Amino acid sequence: MKENCSSDTALRVAFRRAAHQILDDPKVFDDPLAIRILGVEKETALEQKPEWLEETPLSRVLRASLAARSRYAEDELHNAVIRGVQQYIVLGAGLDTFAYRNPYPDGVLNVFEVDHPTTQTWKRACLEESGISVPKTLTFTPIDFESQTLAECLLRVGFDPSKDTFISWLGVTPYLTDNAIAATLQFVLSLKAGSGIVFDYLISPSLLSPSARHVFDSLADRVAMAGEPFKSFFDPSTLKNTLKAMGFHHIEDIEPEEVNTRYFQGRSDKLRVGRLAHIMNARI
Repeated sequence: MKENCSSDTALRVAFRRAAHQILDDPKVFDDPLAIRILGVEKETALEQKPEWLEETPLSRVLRASLAARSRYAEDELHNAVIRGVQQYIVLGAGLDTFAYRNPYPDGVLNVFEVDHPTTQTWKRACLEESGISVPKTLTFTPIDFESQTLAECLLRVGFDPSKDTFISWLGVTPYLTDNAIAATLQFVLSLKAGSGIVFDYLISPSLLSPSARHVFDSLADRVAMAGEPFKSFFDPSTLKNTLKAMGFHHIEDIEPEEVNTRYFQGRSDKLRVGRLAHIMNARI
C-alpha cells in the first residue's frame, strides 16, 4: 500500500466492476452503485473513462473473475443470513458497495468494512463526492493487515464475537504473507460456530499449464510494477487439507470450470473466468 493515495489494485478492481455493468449482458453481478461510486454516469462512461472499457483477452477474463467472485460471495451471504448470521465483515473492502445497498432491514445484518486507513479515507471521499450515504448498519474498521490483528480492530469498533458472522475476503490473499493469512483464518476459527468465510486465492504457478503460466507472469509483472506484488499462492488440495486440520468443517473449493458452468454457461459473448484462481468457502 502506498501512503497518502488509494490502492492501485483497489482502483483497478473498481474499474472492472463498473465495466461489467456497462459491457456485459446479462450481468453476472448486478451492482447499481459500481459506476456511481467512481463519480461517473453510465451514459457518459465511454467518453469520460475509455480506459475502463478496454476489451483485451486479459481484461475480459479479469472482469469475469471479479464479477463471479462477488456474485458467489453475496449469494453465500444471503444463505448465511437465512441460517442466522447477523454480522458481515468485508475484508479488504476497497470500493465494495454492498453496505450501501444492504437489502436487509435495520437490526438484521450489520456490516464491518475492514481496510487500510488510507484506502478508507479515499473511499469516504468517493462516497461523499458521489452522494452515496453511509448507512447506520455500516462500521468502518481501519487496519494494517500485516501489523494489527482483526480481533483488536473489530472489537474496538463494536464487533460482537458472540454473534454468527460471515466474512468475504476477495482479492486480498495474493498480496499478504502466509503468516498474515494464517492469522486471519485463526481469527475466523475464534468466532461462534456457524460462522464462515469466502475468499479467493491464486494457484501455485508451478501447477499451471504453460499458457496459464504466461498469463500469470504477465499479471504478476503488472501488479509488481504498481507496487503491490503477489506474495502468496496455494496448491488447492494442500490448502483444503490445511483448513480441515485447522478446524474448519464445511469446506467447498470452487474451481474455475465450476465457476464458468455456474455463471457463464451459454453466453453469446463467451465471457469466462481464467484458470489462475479458486474460490474457497469454509465454515466452522
